[in-house]
Amino acid sequence: MSNTIESHLIETRVFKPSDGFAQRALIPSLDQYRELYQQSIQDPDGFWSKQATELLLWRKKWDTVLKWEAPFAQWFVGGKLNVSENCLDRHLNGPRRNKAAIIWEGEPGEVRTLTYQQLHREVCKFANVLKRNRVQKGDRIIIYMPMCPEAAIAMLACARIGAVHSVVFGGFSSEAIKDRLNDSQAKLVITADGGYRRGAIVPLKKNVDEALKDNTLVERVIVFRRANNEIAITEGRDVWWHREMEYVDPQCEPEALDSEDPLYILYTSGSTGKPKGILHTTGGYLLGVTITSKYIFDLHEDDLYWCSADIGWVTGHSYVVYGPLSNGATTFMYEGAPNWPELDRFWKLIEKYAITVFYTAPTAIRAFIRWGDSYPKGHDLSSLRLLGTVGEPINPEAWIWYHTVIGGGRCPIVDTWWQTETGGIMITPLPGAIPTKPGSATLPFFGVDAAVVDETGKEVPPNVGGKLIIRRPWPSMLRTIWGDEARYEKQYWSDFPGYYFTGDGARRDEDGYFWIVGRIDDVLNVAGHRLGTSEIESALVSHPSVAEAAVVGRPDELKGQAVVAFVTLKQGTTALPELRDQLRQHVATMIGAIARPDDVRFAEALPKTRSGKIMRRLLKEIAAGGKVTGDTTTLEDLNVLAALRGSDE
Repeated sequence: MSNTIESHLIETRVFKPSDGFAQRALIPSLDQYRELYQQSIQDPDGFWSKQATELLLWRKKWDTVLKWEAPFAQWFVGGKLNVSENCLDRHLNGPRRNKAAIIWEGEPGEVRTLTYQQLHREVCKFANVLKRNRVQKGDRIIIYMPMCPEAAIAMLACARIGAVHSVVFGGFSSEAIKDRLNDSQAKLVITADGGYRRGAIVPLKKNVDEALKDNTLVERVIVFRRANNEIAITEGRDVWWHREMEYVDPQCEPEALDSEDPLYILYTSGSTGKPKGILHTTGGYLLGVTITSKYIFDLHEDDLYWCSADIGWVTGHSYVVYGPLSNGATTFMYEGAPNWPELDRFWKLIEKYAITVFYTAPTAIRAFIRWGDSYPKGHDLSSLRLLGTVGEPINPEAWIWYHTVIGGGRCPIVDTWWQTETGGIMITPLPGAIPTKPGSATLPFFGVDAAVVDETGKEVPPNVGGKLIIRRPWPSMLRTIWGDEARYEKQYWSDFPGYYFTGDGARRDEDGYFWIVGRIDDVLNVAGHRLGTSEIESALVSHPSVAEAAVVGRPDELKGQAVVAFVTLKQGTTALPELRDQLRQHVATMIGAIARPDDVRFAEALPKTRSGKIMRRLLKEIAAGGKVTGDTTTLEDLNVLAALRGSDE
């Protein structure tokens, strides 16, 4: 049996940047991209030194651009800077002083705007609140907040004084908070009384109280008043955000931090169940998110940029807070769900604020498709000039819908591939320079030496599937797993020594474009063929009746694994028995008989995390006919699981 991942889905449509977009773009041609990319690969020290000098404010210049002792990297060794100063103070000496830094809308409809000057003042005050509560450089701080400006203020305040923040997504349970508190040994928690989600109040403070029951390290809990719900206050431990802000000065000098000082720990779930604390440091990370934000989102002074990710995910760190603010952009934040109180909330927001750049997840796009075109078509989306996707591969039909219905056929789409571990975007189109192909993340960003290899580490020919690796260090890369260097080495650097293994399968076409076929863990072994699940899912979604699909394998005595497809239909489509046969045949026609699903199951919805990722692990257990035994704490809606179990019985 071959170990190569087979790739059968062929996509021939190509979309070139329009002349109008390219003329105004920061990188306006494919030739210029290639020239800069070649510089970044042939002379990485020279390239990154130039970018760091031009894009960031340094207190002290570095001695060495990169110190690399595989698998440990240090970037801009000896350099000193401050992330908060780069995101705020340096914009105060010119017209950006009174420019909106954050525009925010809460789910109930309140609106707030913070200029750079106002945001700077709030961050300085809250940094002084942290100092007043005995927080010092290097202390770990847990942030468990709703999607409101105070979440960004808390992050920037930690960065200002050199405290290490660890943001926990507001949809996570008390158990998840407890795990992260214990692993990081945090001494302070920043939270809110509650946050809004689909009209209900998420009891954030109550979850924190539960997580702290046996905790002896946390000395203080700072509580922001957001939802005015009743909460318990523990005297001597809990203090109100607004009261603390009354006691402090509005000036706080930013600490000059070493380029390799820790900035944050962000936990990502591990296959063993124990969360991994991904550590990002200061200088290299900030350069990575600054340069990617600038060129991939083609940021101009008049842009209103909206990344719909929550602050609790790496996308929220890199592309809601640090990347946009370092560039002096206006970043839009929204607290609630896209389908509350109506299914058109996102399109209302884009129309109301005249959003120009919109960055969201393929899962959200497929939900929009399922809800129907009438919702976006009921709003004026003509302010949009650029669209982006993040989180997982986007199937070609969802890409085309996004391009046509949301972008009106005029907006380039930047389909970005990256990970919590990479810190910033790694493979992506540059919207004024690189022609796009629906479903492909296209070409590597500057300094990214990506390759598709076989089991031995040898690069495979075009259109042959394999494992996606990165062959040299990049500035925004993770430095280690917090407190577990052995796990860091084993997980990311042991498969191909000296190279970073992403855990994803991919192929590269004859134009050098990358097509991500999904996690290697999700590759199916069907009768000696290794098939990526994302291609089968894309084939299913290309059928006019299908809104969303998830494909998993179940044990099969004859073939090794059988292909099981869970399918959500577009509104108004009935799950008739003959449709099941049509879909099986459709996949066989699109990919080949080997990929034909053995079983197609119709579902009202698929089990997803609160970040919108489909929980294939749970679907595998359902497909195998077994009980769901895995962790379900990150599942957004347990009713979805109950319905799927019911359909299985």
